[in-house]
Amino acid sequence: MRTRSAGNPVVDIVMLVLAVLSVALLTYVLLGDVPAGTARVVFAADTAICGVFLVEFLWRWRTARWDRRFPLRHWYEVLGMIPIAHPALRGLRLLRVVALLFRLARATDRVFGEKATQRFVERFSRPIVTAIKQPITIAVLDEVAKVLETGRYPRNIAHSVDEHRELLRDIVTEKVKNDPQLGVLSRLPFHDEIIRSLVDTTIRVLLEVLADPRMDVFFAHAVRENQAQIRAAVEQGLHETRGEPTATSNTVSAG
Repeated sequence: MRTRSAGNPVVDIVMLVLAVLSVALLTYVLLGDVPAGTARVVFAADTAICGVFLVEFLWRWRTARWDRRFPLRHWYEVLGMIPIAHPALRGLRLLRVVALLFRLARATDRVFGEKATQRFVERFSRPIVTAIKQPITIAVLDEVAKVLETGRYPRNIAHSVDEHRELLRDIVTEKVKNDPQLGVLSRLPFHDEIIRSLVDTTIRVLLEVLADPRMDVFFAHAVRENQAQIRAAVEQGLHETRGEPTATSNTVSAG
């Protein structure tokens, strides 16, 4: 049952008309090539309508005794009160489409009841999120992989190793001295000099290997292989089924 119209049918009708009008204005500026003068008039009208929405929203919040959960339950109304018909926001078409949907949600509430949109979102949010998160995840993964393939990360690692050469030498020397098997070598003459020479040689060879252009090819190949594996896992939903009991495990536990 509706919760608002029983007390304020006139307010409901006015808010419904304003919601439909705001949707029409946003659709007009979204789909049409609006002149600058007309766009400013539409923005002024949209701002005035959003102001009325804000006053009515605050009134309902006051009626709800300023319940902190009230804005959370009606978050789409809060976002729908943002006037986005300004000509400067013409390039943000996605933002305008989202605002248009929020205005439609407000109109839906006026027709079918206050919690119509809330119930719809609660019922279909999971299927909607499931439907859109996979392509978004794959698209982001592909972009990240492209960035990683074009970078020279082995050389960055080499630069970091060279910059902290002294620290790495001290760490390796300390670990060798504390090792129970290699610790007996500390009794040999010139032990510290030998260890330092070995560490320096190892670091020098490591730097040469990381600076080799073939390491960039190796790194890019490793990124592509991991990307393909992660992409396949996302497409098959393996990351969502991990941890769920399988039929075999259920049979074993039942036995």
